[in-house]
Amino acid sequence: MLKIGLLGVGAIGRTIAMALDQKQMNAELVAVVDQDRARAEALSAELSNHPAVVSIDEMIARCELAVEAASQGALPGFVPKALAQKRDILVMSVGGLLGHDEWFHAAEEKGSKIYVPSGAIAGLDGIKSASIGRVEFAQLTSRKPVKALAGSKYVVDRGIDLENMSEETVVFEGTAEEAARAFPATSNVAASLRLAVVRSAPVCVRVVAVPGGNQNVHEIQAQGEFGRLTMRVENVPAKTNPKTSQLAAFSAIATLKNLTQALRVGT
Repeated sequence: MLKIGLLGVGAIGRTIAMALDQKQMNAELVAVVDQDRARAEALSAELSNHPAVVSIDEMIARCELAVEAASQGALPGFVPKALAQKRDILVMSVGGLLGHDEWFHAAEEKGSKIYVPSGAIAGLDGIKSASIGRVEFAQLTSRKPVKALAGSKYVVDRGIDLENMSEETVVFEGTAEEAARAFPATSNVAASLRLAVVRSAPVCVRVVAVPGGNQNVHEIQAQGEFGRLTMRVENVPAKTNPKTSQLAAFSAIATLKNLTQALRVGT
């Protein structure tokens, strides 16, 4: 049985913990970490095996696979430590991986794996297959409810008035790397797409604020020698966090299932 440690017990982390507790895969949650220790202890008390609430170092020592469901800001204090101990890791805050090629090199040297679930989008298997050949471009358009963008540093710094918008408005246009920095809590899908597409191909991102919207909608387009790919996902936000799509948490559970069962479907 795979021993799993969990960093972060917010909307996604809690969903992962509950799936593990329900034995949806052949794995056991052995330790949890959260900057709000009381929240981690409350979750542990709900679970049948009462995983230990410990420090990051202790969590890494106890597990075989360390799962991050905290934030991009947590990665520098987590990834190097996990790789130093030759642990495999699963990262939900994918935007925090961009610009850290040294982590990928360290994983290769240590024989560790870094798993990136598909998150709140679909089509990454097709993109990866397409990237075996020539890819000319990939584009992501994310339409987000105003409440999912409210309070983000990018919006605040630029004085974007979300409350008085009366129609869909493009609030950001740039590269995937720029999107991940601008919206660290809501643009992990852009980073996932960047990692899936061959590096020589540009990945463009548009973020659209939708007044009155209640779904996180992601549209992907890609073109290359394989042909043309178009994908649209209309996500239901997580009940406890409008910035998180329910599909993102489900994708983490599906990835863990893939790691613990014989049959794996998809690239």
